[in-house]
Amino acid sequence: MADGTAHPPVPGFSRRDGRLLAEKVPLATIAEAVGTPFYCYSSAVLEDRYNRFARAFAPLGGRICYALKANSNQAVIATFARLGAGADIVSGGELQRALAAGIPAERIVFAGVGKTRDEMALALRGGIHQFNLESEPELRALAGVAQELGVTAPVVVRINPDVASGTHHKIATGHGDTKFGIPWNRLAALATEIAVTPGLSFMGIAVHIGSQIQDLAPFASAYSRLAELVASLRAAGHTVTRLDLGGGFPASYDPPAEGLSASGRQGADDLPTPEAIAGVARDHLADLGCEITIEPGRALVAEAGCLVTRVLYVKETESKRFAIVDGAMNDLIRPTLYGARHPILVDASAGAPDDTASIVCDVVGPVCETGDYLAEDISLPPHRAGDLLAVMSAGAYGAVMASTYNSRPLVPEVMVHGQAFAVVRPRGRIADLIAAESLPPWLDPGSAGP
Repeated sequence: MADGTAHPPVPGFSRRDGRLLAEKVPLATIAEAVGTPFYCYSSAVLEDRYNRFARAFAPLGGRICYALKANSNQAVIATFARLGAGADIVSGGELQRALAAGIPAERIVFAGVGKTRDEMALALRGGIHQFNLESEPELRALAGVAQELGVTAPVVVRINPDVASGTHHKIATGHGDTKFGIPWNRLAALATEIAVTPGLSFMGIAVHIGSQIQDLAPFASAYSRLAELVASLRAAGHTVTRLDLGGGFPASYDPPAEGLSASGRQGADDLPTPEAIAGVARDHLADLGCEITIEPGRALVAEAGCLVTRVLYVKETESKRFAIVDGAMNDLIRPTLYGARHPILVDASAGAPDDTASIVCDVVGPVCETGDYLAEDISLPPHRAGDLLAVMSAGAYGAVMASTYNSRPLVPEVMVHGQAFAVVRPRGRIADLIAAESLPPWLDPGSAGP
């Protein structure tokens, strides 16, 4: 580990006699109760990940605001709320979700480039901790709403530090060509404008350079720039009391060791650990006397979840083997959208899989798209129709990005706690999808027509 400390395995997902367990519950038991496919989350991993970040950033007095966009299930949010987490939100809907799950408004940060005036008003009335300002037009809109309500909005300015994060181009946010933040060299002028604008109070600076950052160098570059900007602003007479470091902290998507999934490990040894990232933050920011906020999302929930799907058919062609499963791209779009590779484990109906043999195949779903796959050219132990597959490290950007494409209802979400499990979102119903729509008068046979 980067901090030189051994961390015991987390009792998240494991294997016993060929069967996969979520904590102490066999995934097959859950499948019998709720059907497949379904998402399964481990409470133990959620708690471990949060506590590890809390310990690492405690010397900085760090406030942890969970990024709801990674997984906004109420049970997941409530788990973090009870541990003391705040929330990083990007919509009015997420604000209401955070409040409903027990996160108080004074621990909520509102980020995102497209806040509407209605969303601003909702957050201002609620008394949230801060707005992360992303543009000059947003500054004027927020000031107008705050003035109308007769309140003052606490503002930190999200800068674009022009730092390359080295991650996938669709999740890189800190370079000069993205929609996020303002150019760092515009900060002084914006801080001055905020300082003289009624309804706004300048509190500090925010930065977020991307997701799934693979090494420490981009964090060091971003935090170093923050320190320089704080010194510059203070020299110009501005008061700077808050620094929002965003997220970008990585989760492991490496294939798991036998007997223990990726969700039961602390993460791959070559990824930056919470302790190492916190060390970089201390090196650059500890002496500034600012309140520090971090906003982990994926790093808290990815390894805590898996998508469980059942093999329907095994199809052989001259050049390919396909494991056709009942899960699909509408349930987990990351492989299709980002080219993401998730480890997949076999829960074999005939006992322990033979890990000395492996079969290269594509794991594909029923959706009528060539891009409907959960894995391409993946090596799996022997498997057959009826076996369960667990797509691991699927707790982030899984269920929250799912759709009902091909009129496939949203799948259930299940949370496990020791020997107990509970359905925390039921399987959707076709009848509800149809009932949500209506016919115009000229197509409704029960209508008198136009």
